Amino acid sequence: MVVPSPPFPPGPPMHDEPGMDPLSKEPLRRAALDARKAFVRTLSDADRALLEQKLAEHLTSLCANASIVGGYAPLGSEISPLLAMEEARAVGRIVAFPAFDHPAKPFRFRAGDPLDAGPFGMMQPKLKAPVVEPDLILVPLIAIDGRGTRLGRGKGHYDRALARLKRGGARLVGVGWPLQRLADTIPTDEWDVALDGFASPDGLEWFS
Repeated sequence: MVVPSPPFPPGPPMHDEPGMDPLSKEPLRRAALDARKAFVRTLSDADRALLEQKLAEHLTSLCANASIVGGYAPLGSEISPLLAMEEARAVGRIVAFPAFDHPAKPFRFRAGDPLDAGPFGMMQPKLKAPVVEPDLILVPLIAIDGRGTRLGRGKGHYDRALARLKRGGARLVGVGWPLQRLADTIPTDEWDVALDGFASPDGLEWFS
């Protein structure tokens, strides 16, 4: 499912801000995040669980064909990949999560459950858990376009970590709600790492 860019929140048009183009990253990030939060507020617990089950179904074969699946512990309105990851573990795959040794350095994936509090409000595996290099990485996002350009939180943590892993052959799949797949093109920076595909409850899309 491809949707238009999310509607801008009520108030003055964001392109009236000095130096801000209407499709530059910051206004788009705010609008997409607001749209995601608004969508999730419409879901009952049962509805959300059903959609996340559908997401897991679309990821089943992809995860089964990987050796090490990297994912994330969802925050707030992020869709959860945890069911898909548990299914991967059940068929013998290693599952791993981002873990920061230091907030100022790129995170590394560590095998194990995200039971410890990390920086930026995230949960991560214990720092004694083994460092691994996933060949499939499920990537959280705020929005994504048809070129695989990912809009994240703007801190650059994933871009720094994923650049090396992608060069090593890892497959990068963004994960989100259907409305996070935008029809518009997201502006890019030279350090942005393009994703290979996007998975949502509506299905799995690969980018050329």
